[in-house]
Amino acid sequence: MASRNRSTVAEHPSIRARRRGRGVAWIAGGATVVLAAAAVATFLLIDPLHPSSPAAGSNPGASVSPTRTPTPTPTPTPLTEAEQLLAAADDPNACALTYAGDGISSPVVRQDQGTLYRDLLLPVREGWVFAGWYPTVADAAGYVDAARVNGSDVVACSDQQVTLHAAWMTPEQFAAAGTRVPILMYHQFTAKPEGEEGWLRGNYAYVGDFEAHMSHLASTGFYYPTWDELEGFIDSRVYLPPRSVIVTDDDADQSWFDLAVPIVERYRVLSTSFMITAYRQDPPPSIYVQRRSHTHDMHRGGANEKGLMVNLTPEEIAADLRTSAQVLGVGQVVAYPYGHYDQRSKDGVVQAGYTMARTIEPGFVVPGTDKLALPVVRIDYGTTVDDLIRRIG
Repeated sequence: MASRNRSTVAEHPSIRARRRGRGVAWIAGGATVVLAAAAVATFLLIDPLHPSSPAAGSNPGASVSPTRTPTPTPTPTPLTEAEQLLAAADDPNACALTYAGDGISSPVVRQDQGTLYRDLLLPVREGWVFAGWYPTVADAAGYVDAARVNGSDVVACSDQQVTLHAAWMTPEQFAAAGTRVPILMYHQFTAKPEGEEGWLRGNYAYVGDFEAHMSHLASTGFYYPTWDELEGFIDSRVYLPPRSVIVTDDDADQSWFDLAVPIVERYRVLSTSFMITAYRQDPPPSIYVQRRSHTHDMHRGGANEKGLMVNLTPEEIAADLRTSAQVLGVGQVVAYPYGHYDQRSKDGVVQAGYTMARTIEPGFVVPGTDKLALPVVRIDYGTTVDDLIRRIG
């Protein structure tokens, strides 16, 4: 019986299997609940509707770093007018010139290092006389002649930039200075101390005397005005220092090139060569030599045994001078051949667009001088440096 009872209560294998299946199902269902709970928790951690929820794996007690704002790119500092000029030039020899001073309103302009200053501004200010450009305010205030800068000076820049300061004086100061400007007139040159022979002997300056002349001008601080400055001086709007001088040569003879120009170069004396452009058209032999007109082809005698300047009509004179200006690139001042001129000559000069003309008449240029009849200090053979000093200081 006992054995029968045990077999009665013994489970059929299929029953045990079903019972095991229910257990597995219960375990699986529990796992499902656990996974679902984990999913909900994960959702809550990353729910965009809960941005303050800590990120998965983060420390809930840690502070949240603020969002970093990108650093803005700094705005470049605009280039100055001088810097713009230099950037456009892209040339290491370019120099940006800035004008400064009372009454000055001018754009920055380009100059080139190693050359002479060109076309410097000559400003006009009501009730004042322009007294030049200077490298410092103190030089301008003191009218320091030795520091004054003009077209006889070589451009020198620091970091490709330079500033020039304007000086002004009253008309009363201008008149009190009493400046008189000599225009020295040379012709040919000779290396012979005894001079040349023939009827033109007087025209030939001994080169030793010429060097002594240039040395005196350079060592005693003479100022070399440009023709623009001289014109302004005549009009009483540009002051020139009392020790001012203009050096000129007539005819551009070969002896000028061979003997005189090296001396001009050595002493850095601004000079003018009056060229007969029908005969020669040489380029400037030095930065210190300016070319100006001695007419194109009027250095010839006319019907009345005088130069063509007093034989041709104003229109014919103007046509010749325009041709000369085209060759030289400038038509500012002309030297009358043989010194012959009259009203028709002046009319022709004006028609050609020139503003000044130089004679061979002795004298000094002063305010109010006839710009179409500029006088000269003639230099002949035998004029020593002592003679020059007696004549011009």
